[in-house]
Amino acid sequence: MIKALIVDDEEKSRVTLNSLLTMYCPTVEVIDLCDSVNSALISIANQKPDLVFLDVEMPFHNGFTLLEKIKNPKFEVIFTTAYDHYAIKAIKYSALDYLLKPIDSDDLKAAIAKVEGYKPSSAISDSKFELLLSNLKVKGNNAKIAVPTFEGLQMVNAADIIKCSADESYTHITLINNTKITVSRLLKEYEELLSDLNFFRVHNSSLINLAHVTKYIKGEGGYVVMSDGSSVEVSRRKKNELLSKLSLVQM
Repeated sequence: MIKALIVDDEEKSRVTLNSLLTMYCPTVEVIDLCDSVNSALISIANQKPDLVFLDVEMPFHNGFTLLEKIKNPKFEVIFTTAYDHYAIKAIKYSALDYLLKPIDSDDLKAAIAKVEGYKPSSAISDSKFELLLSNLKVKGNNAKIAVPTFEGLQMVNAADIIKCSADESYTHITLINNTKITVSRLLKEYEELLSDLNFFRVHNSSLINLAHVTKYIKGEGGYVVMSDGSSVEVSRRKKNELLSKLSLVQM
């Protein structure tokens, strides 16, 4: 069983989530309901949950404050929020999960399935939380993302990514130090993750960092030359949008 803690300042939200877990997630046992960061800190210390459902927006202290106050967390976190705002990107960059309110039962079951598939590792949890707190303070395009590899999570500066290439259900990530990371994720996931960080999908199989484009070569769609010397084909339907974006980037 997964021992879970629900932290939310709204009673209705706590009760609703508790009911959803009871109805749809038989592997989860809710051990406590907390209405503030302070009460949650006490409960975490005493109850030692495996999973914490953490509301992002709470009065006095938000959910991120709780993580700042805990050293060496030994639990997973699923954030809950009624708003799809900047914090969601930071959560995604850190390979953490979230649920938008009102919480959908299918989304909840999918989130619990992910938790069940995680291998316990306080080191990985530490890294994810540290990365989240760091990204919340990031200005501009200096975010880091947590890339899942066969060994665990690798923290990568988004600015160091030259391109991402699709290979069926895998994505190859090329970095500035001539290394490649292969992840079992679709390219579409990285397109969604990196779209606000100066990345653009120029082809079904290619997502590029516009800051690493050194040259555009004309053609039906043409192609771009990247900072590592590689060439990336541009689809005809993406050509005009790419040229518009490149006009705003100093190459």
